[in-house]
Amino acid sequence: MIILDYKDTRPIYEQVADKLQKLIINGVLEPDSKMPSVRSLAMELSINPNTIQKAYGELERTGFLYTIKGRGNFVTYNEELYLLKKDEYKGKINKLLKEAEEIGISRDVMLEELRKGEERND
Repeated sequence: MIILDYKDTRPIYEQVADKLQKLIINGVLEPDSKMPSVRSLAMELSINPNTIQKAYGELERTGFLYTIKGRGNFVTYNEELYLLKKDEYKGKINKLLKEAEEIGISRDVMLEELRKGEERND
């Protein structure tokens, strides 16, 4: 299920693409399964169909979807996409740790905060 955050500064299509990407990576949307039509997903989320089309286009560009003309959009998934996303998150964490160290917060304190956040989510 996709829940949009209207307080998020990112465009709606990016939020939709990001949520669908996570569903694909987590295996909720299985490889080669048909995606909902642009129109039906737009109605479900109460947003413009052009927004869904743009999100699907972004997912196709990044390799998470493929299109069969006249049949719709389908999930494509391979281990390489997962590893790329994993590397992206590692990069974000390392950047955050570096920025924290630059303002005097030790790496140990940041890692402890990550562990606390993990415990709260359990």
